[in-house]
Amino acid sequence: MRPFLKQTAICAALLAAVPFLGSAPALGLTPAAAKQAAQTTTLTPAQQLASMTLQQRIGQLFMAKSAATGADANTMSDLINFHVGNVYLGGRSYAGINPTLAVVKKMTDTVSQATTSGVALAVATDQEGGYVQVLNGPGFSKIPTALAQGAIAPAMLRADAKNWGNQLRWAGVHVDLAPVLDTVPSAAFAPNNPPIGYYEREYGYTPQVVSTEGNAFAAGLKDGFVAPAIKHFPGLGRVTLNTDTSSNVHDTVTTRYDSYMLPYKTAINDGARWVMVSSAYYDKIDNRSGKLGAFSSVLMQTILRGDDHFTGIILSDDLCNAQQLAPWSLGVRAANFINAGGTMVLCAAPPSISPMYWYLLHLAQTSPSFLSMVNAAALKVLQVKAGQ
Repeated sequence: MRPFLKQTAICAALLAAVPFLGSAPALGLTPAAAKQAAQTTTLTPAQQLASMTLQQRIGQLFMAKSAATGADANTMSDLINFHVGNVYLGGRSYAGINPTLAVVKKMTDTVSQATTSGVALAVATDQEGGYVQVLNGPGFSKIPTALAQGAIAPAMLRADAKNWGNQLRWAGVHVDLAPVLDTVPSAAFAPNNPPIGYYEREYGYTPQVVSTEGNAFAAGLKDGFVAPAIKHFPGLGRVTLNTDTSSNVHDTVTTRYDSYMLPYKTAINDGARWVMVSSAYYDKIDNRSGKLGAFSSVLMQTILRGDDHFTGIILSDDLCNAQQLAPWSLGVRAANFINAGGTMVLCAAPPSISPMYWYLLHLAQTSPSFLSMVNAAALKVLQVKAGQ
């Protein structure tokens, strides 16, 4: 037995036996894993929703960034003053598992009837491997790039990912913003694909390989009591610009029934409860003006909810710092996403939560149709947190 597999068995046994940070959410794990990883609540998600103020419901629709080395005043304000119900650890930390757990606990300790109506925070991070590994140091394995993972036999990769998931869960993290299920069409094209191929974030160069290997990683995370958030639907593997650093990024190839969507369909069929949508334009899916991926009801409702039968949380890519979103004010970005069928706004700039929150609150107070969308999205978050 490899040493880390022995560590996995020990860690899994501890996780199954010890309630984690009080009432930790199940967050879309399998029923068996959810039963072991989270305490049950006496309220159903619908009852939780009914007990929440409108302000608290809106807070559930945000995932705010915290530095992995410690939450600053802006992040703490988001949690306390704007009822934000979800956070992700960003940047880089080399402190190891125990200091990371302390960082997380400082934030989860804000949960109260006044902040989130007692609903636990979902805590996420980007632990893909290679160039994208936020948490490092004692207790965390060095994870290879997705391209290197793609050369590992699926059963072994699943075992490895279970170990990596155990490490995250022990550090207080419930959701990994991984795996990347985008397919880069060839090794020759990879250097020209700045968001994925340039950093070896792809599992291979065909949808079949990406589906097999990427979903082995996802299955391992679930085995390790961590929910995978597959990304970046419907794929960033064929663009030539990065939405984080460029504007007017277009995918001119992907179609509604594209074979490159296979990895996502497989993940959804396997029970994925979190999907991150891309902010690129998809010209052959929705060519309406301004309807980039995060603003497209065709992408999120017609395809993801309809064609693919996805019933979990639709998470945005960063809507706060990404250059692709520069033409829209912060509030409009959040509203466009929720109006198009999105569930949770990911924001990499904690001070930007405030204008987004107030804009959504005003719309919900003045528009019955928007209030209905807010309530539906908040209920979806509560359902996934409860393991439904």
